[in-house]
Amino acid sequence: MTLPTIVFLDRATIPTRIDLPHLPFDHQWREYDLTAPGEVVDRLQQADIVITNKVVLDRAILMQLPNLKMIAIAATGFNNVDIEACQEFGIAVTNIRGYATQSVPEHVLAMIFALKRNLKGYHNDIAAGEWQRHKQFCFFTHPISDVAGSTLGIIGSGALGQATAQLAKSVGMNVLFAERKGQRQCRQGYISFERLLAMSDVVTLHCPLNDETRHLIGRHELASMKSSSIVINAGRGGLVDEEALVDALKHGTIRGAGIDVFTDEPADESNSLIANMHLPNLLLTPHVAWGSDSAIQNLANILIDNIGAFIEGREHNRVV
Repeated sequence: MTLPTIVFLDRATIPTRIDLPHLPFDHQWREYDLTAPGEVVDRLQQADIVITNKVVLDRAILMQLPNLKMIAIAATGFNNVDIEACQEFGIAVTNIRGYATQSVPEHVLAMIFALKRNLKGYHNDIAAGEWQRHKQFCFFTHPISDVAGSTLGIIGSGALGQATAQLAKSVGMNVLFAERKGQRQCRQGYISFERLLAMSDVVTLHCPLNDETRHLIGRHELASMKSSSIVINAGRGGLVDEEALVDALKHGTIRGAGIDVFTDEPADESNSLIANMHLPNLLLTPHVAWGSDSAIQNLANILIDNIGAFIEGREHNRVV
């Protein structure tokens, strides 16, 4: 009997300090730190199972891989995989769920505290010698507001949204959940998308990226928010119109933004956020909100469990 071949296309997305558990069955294993688009088909010709975090597997690629039986996504989001094609070709797809419910909310709260208290602006002032020149024991150049008592509007009520709500409540924030954009009727416990934007001091996004949610926050939405409000995006880059966000920060439409995800990753100087990273009210991190060591170890454990379940004929964390 031929051993199943498993290919990990972007192994470098899991740090080497994290233990990748052994699979409980005999198999052939091949891994690559990174895989360019033009290398995907060649590397998967003999694969029964592919592991990918962000490498794109679209219909054109999948059509060339008749032996492929499973795609194990090493992340929660699966917008890099053509789900309809997988259904058509009988390819099982799994993702990782619930692994970062500590890490992501902590990162979001850290960004909220940093932006509400303008830590980056004050750090920049000291670096520029402004405090030193004014010879005051304290130096107020940016507004400072409390987190406790402010209102957090959450877009996306899955595991991460709920965990963020719980942590926010523990530091005294009031929490609102948004109904889906454009819905006339609100489910119990939700308020309309538009009302949430108008009422929130901080808006944080925890929803998937798809055709309905792309640029969920654009110029119109930013203009409808409080001028003192903050936007946090640790979901997916395409949820926010990046150029509109930069304009809103420059013109005082909103007070600040914390961004962990970008439309194209890694982002370079052509990205409007990177080009304006000097702004004191813009805080950027390189898609690491999910990445505490404990969260990544959880991810690795679930990833291997998903593959083991598939081989055993069990459905576990199945998207398809």
